[in-house]
Amino acid sequence: MSATPQRHRRNRRLTLAALAVTAGAGALVAAALPAGAASVTATTAGKAQGRYVDVQMLNINDLHGNLLPPQGSSGNVTERQPDGTTKAIPAGGMEYLATSLRKAREGHDYSITAAAGDMIGGSPLLSGLFHDEPTIEALNKLKLDVTSVGNHEFDEGRQELLRMRYGGCHPVDGCFEYGKTFEGSQFPYLAANVTDEKTKRPLMSPYWVWKQNGVKIGFIGVTLEGTPDVVTAAGIKGLKFGDEVETINKYAKELERQGVKSIVALIHEGGLPASNAYNDSCDAGGPGSGISGAIVDIAKNVSPQVDALVTGHTHQAYACTIADPAGNPRTVTSAASFGRLFTETNLTYDRATGDIVRPQVTTANRLVPRDQPKAADMTELIDRWNALAAPISNRVQGYISADIAGRGSEAFEKPLGDVIADAQLEALSPADKGGAQLAIMNPGGIRSDLAYAKSGAETVDGVVTYGEAFTVQPFTNMMNIVDLTGAQLVTALQQQVSGPVNGANPKILQISKGLTYTLDMTKTGADRVVADSVRLNGEAIDPTRTYRVAMNEFLAGGGDGFTVLKEHKNKLVGPSDLDVFNAYLAKHSSESSPLAPPAADRITVIK
Repeated sequence: MSATPQRHRRNRRLTLAALAVTAGAGALVAAALPAGAASVTATTAGKAQGRYVDVQMLNINDLHGNLLPPQGSSGNVTERQPDGTTKAIPAGGMEYLATSLRKAREGHDYSITAAAGDMIGGSPLLSGLFHDEPTIEALNKLKLDVTSVGNHEFDEGRQELLRMRYGGCHPVDGCFEYGKTFEGSQFPYLAANVTDEKTKRPLMSPYWVWKQNGVKIGFIGVTLEGTPDVVTAAGIKGLKFGDEVETINKYAKELERQGVKSIVALIHEGGLPASNAYNDSCDAGGPGSGISGAIVDIAKNVSPQVDALVTGHTHQAYACTIADPAGNPRTVTSAASFGRLFTETNLTYDRATGDIVRPQVTTANRLVPRDQPKAADMTELIDRWNALAAPISNRVQGYISADIAGRGSEAFEKPLGDVIADAQLEALSPADKGGAQLAIMNPGGIRSDLAYAKSGAETVDGVVTYGEAFTVQPFTNMMNIVDLTGAQLVTALQQQVSGPVNGANPKILQISKGLTYTLDMTKTGADRVVADSVRLNGEAIDPTRTYRVAMNEFLAGGGDGFTVLKEHKNKLVGPSDLDVFNAYLAKHSSESSPLAPPAADRITVIK
């Protein structure tokens, strides 16, 4: 995933600012827990009952500014049906998320709504064009109580993150609505493991304590220690990202010293469930048997003082139990992404001890369906910001004949990835534009499918608007054309499936036409890339030869663990990736001759 340099976005937002000036979310009744729920012992839900208090916790993560229902397959979740089959269910959209959360809170005297980071950043145009002010406003209306930071909160740098928290108009683009100043979040952002290199102090509050009628629950918020690997260097300059476990354990002790014995960790790091159905059990083969990834080791080492882990980052859905260091089961949850799900957890609080009765905790992920009433206040918010964005967002950029899968595709090579890489190669291959011979694109930078049908529309038209193109490529990274040797290029392909960042969770680069190779997933590490299979226009890559390669500045800076790409030479800075993408759509599609999904046959995969 890449960050968003401000310089290119400023011109577009300045135009928008001028336009703006003239424009006048049921308890867990555990008698019958659904599939996918994690629980040790069922408990009743709802209100305080003498010594014990049932506290409802509702969680979301990785919203990424998706105020409208996500487009294409990114807007679906996989649901296991009673007959064992799976079904794609359309879900998400702030109007529906608000309705779902508000329904869930009904009948609960004690309810907390908390998030695990990436609420903003990598956002569709409706939010991203306005530096995510609309999303913060929506989260305020949603009554979010607290969130951790995620890596994408740093897309535009620390000062912009602080502005999201404390308010004020954008330092360059100013205020977007006449007579209104952005107020910032009404909820705290937690950044316990993000410290200033000079002062050694946390950038933002490390923890926050929720209190109601004598009930106290502490929340510690951290982002992944590897944040520098997944954002551009400019966004985190002067910041240090500490170990998640060490940080959480440190502040858990501090909370205990303050008399807070019930603790929840909000962790922007996650896992990979064995099933992609949100309602499948994560513990079918035993506690924690259905999940892998970085969060497993974190969960096994976070102090037993912490009663629940709310996680994110991997955009997956799971509700698991993993034993803490003392051997006691503890819930570890994630609600996928884009507001398509939320997690509902019942925490039984013991007034006598001030602690959570861990054996009685229950949790499950809940669907945010689109066949329910919309929240009127969210509709008003969306309509207001849509009116400001319309002059830009509705511009037609091109036409497609069918969905072109990108973010929602589970395949290593994504059809939309091929389109984007081809667009970059075409734009930057002329000698005076950089002389690129091939292009590579990071998969995390593709934020959505290109959908034939507009999200929520009753008709389909195949039109690609500026807003839809922006949703696919929201970071507006500047293109770089650089020299790499053939050996470095092969090493980059090997780093897709090896090393500390990508070894357990491959990040397969999307490649332009002419570049082909074989990926053998029956092998391990770098050997998965069959070195002598890497060819350009049919010729084997020469390790000693220099090639001109186009890529965005995030990759050129070694993002996503591609450290070899930082060794490039003779860099030329080109236009933004979004401009290149839109130019390609305009040139290669028309209403009478729309762009068709490519075959996606450049990478041969052996499984």
